Amino acid sequence: MTRIAYFGPQGTFTEQAARTFGEAEFISVETVPQVLAAVRAGEADYGCVPVENSVGGAVTATMDALAEDSPLIAIGEVILPVRFSILVRPGTQAEDIKTIASFPHGLTQVRQWTAENLPNAREVVTTSTAAAAAQVYDGEYDAAVSAPVAALHYPLEEFATDVADVRNAVTRFLLLSQPAALPAPTGSDRTSLAVVIAHDEPGSLASTLSELALRGINLTRIESRPLRGLYGEYRFYLDFDGHVAEQRVADALAALHRSSRQVRFLGSYPKADGSPSEPMPKNSDDDYAAARAWVTRIQEGR
Repeated sequence: MTRIAYFGPQGTFTEQAARTFGEAEFISVETVPQVLAAVRAGEADYGCVPVENSVGGAVTATMDALAEDSPLIAIGEVILPVRFSILVRPGTQAEDIKTIASFPHGLTQVRQWTAENLPNAREVVTTSTAAAAAQVYDGEYDAAVSAPVAALHYPLEEFATDVADVRNAVTRFLLLSQPAALPAPTGSDRTSLAVVIAHDEPGSLASTLSELALRGINLTRIESRPLRGLYGEYRFYLDFDGHVAEQRVADALAALHRSSRQVRFLGSYPKADGSPSEPMPKNSDDDYAAARAWVTRIQEGR
């Protein structure tokens, strides 16, 4: 049976996301880097990790882990709405809650609710939302901001449920594998890259982005992370519409490979929202083929 490693103990949103990819043996792993390590070592066929949240922003642990060690590629994504439950030990009252624990993004997304309902509770960061529930059960903390599914795995009570400061908050998750044949283009695809540019050349980032713009490619996300131990130097993470099997995207990747210090391909995969990734006018594969044929005729003197 297919094995999918996911970030966090049982009861996390990542477990819920992993289960959307079909029947499998689901393996809980403590940290994001360990999920990727399990896939790299062949201990799991796939890994499911969070990559960004509409409130808390990028999940930096995932970004950093994708840039290190041997390459992995994303072959799918899922976007989940985020609604939390506040879990406590049976009998706990509001006045008893002095600490409230969760993964950083969980705490961020209920901070207003906490201020209004538990103003005396101190925030405590844990490795996952489910780890927070386990630590509440063990008596380490008083309340956990957790995925609702955690209540099925831990004998805790729901102090509150359907909690979210931003009602339309979502988290995006990636399904990762070792490099292999890519999912076929669907017309609703996303490509992800990690690019290190020449930081001491004026306009180098603008030049990088222009390689996409010149080919009519829609950039949907850009994030930066510092290069470890190199102050002032950054790695840029790019998401854009299109699939590497399309000539416009392949052409852009080739140009970035020539001009950048380093490019890591992170995958071409179907978009979770199904929105189209159609090329702009004059940038379809047919347009590229016609242009190549024209140049060939010139070269051959025809």
